[in-house]
Amino acid sequence: MTEVIVLPGASSAEGIAAGRGATFYAGDLRQGDIFQGDLQRGTAELFINAPQGRMAMGMAADVAHNLLFVAGGFTGQGYIYDIRSGITVASYQFGDPDTSLVNDVALTDDGACYTESWQARLYFVPVSQAGVPEATFRTLAVSGPAATISPISGRVNLNGIQATPNGETLVVAHSVNAQLYAVDPATGASATIAGVNVPDVDGIVLEAGRLWAVQNRSNQVSQIRLVPDLTSGVVEEVITSELFQVPTTAARVGRRLAVVNSHMNAGFPPNADQYEVIVVGR
Repeated sequence: MTEVIVLPGASSAEGIAAGRGATFYAGDLRQGDIFQGDLQRGTAELFINAPQGRMAMGMAADVAHNLLFVAGGFTGQGYIYDIRSGITVASYQFGDPDTSLVNDVALTDDGACYTESWQARLYFVPVSQAGVPEATFRTLAVSGPAATISPISGRVNLNGIQATPNGETLVVAHSVNAQLYAVDPATGASATIAGVNVPDVDGIVLEAGRLWAVQNRSNQVSQIRLVPDLTSGVVEEVITSELFQVPTTAARVGRRLAVVNSHMNAGFPPNADQYEVIVVGR
């Protein structure tokens, strides 16, 4: 069963995160606004009217502490919102807007890790066990194969990111290389996850040894089975839909996959009449 959930009034769309139960959050890339949706009802509504100048790319929800972490894209920033009230809990200037693209974010046991697409580095925001983010962040230099940066200006390198359940490894997608990498969050050292080639890879979802890689201009999502030590993987299924229009990110809610349609097939900035979440699975 495939379902379409419209993001009413959105000027663009890119990121999504699963919340409690059937709740999800999706972002307006250009305006930074956040929508709250319900997969059971098939509806979404504006939740956070972001301050002017913000953007919203990848995101992750810490439901235990009622926090939503959002990557700020071309602003070079990252944000944390309270998912009860919608207020801004914290904001960070990770990089210079002229040389930075903060693309996605993953949660670990002790904080949140944001990807930087134009430089070989990650940004880490420590969060206490009580759910209080620190005011400062750390920059982690990435080494090894994941550190490859395209010589062509503006190309997206490091992109989607997820953490293993024990927090000891990060899985990072590299759009230019069409590869997935295992990255040590302590040292930044990376290793290729062999056997997996994912052209146009964007956001990723990791759950119980399976990884879903959204491939934007390929208009598909690859479901990948990873070996426990993350040294290799194999594509089990390729999910397609005639409704996909350059999907960028996804969230796993139960057995269903909620996929954001960016409509960037006509270029950037996108200019579609509407933006939506495509829900596939059952």
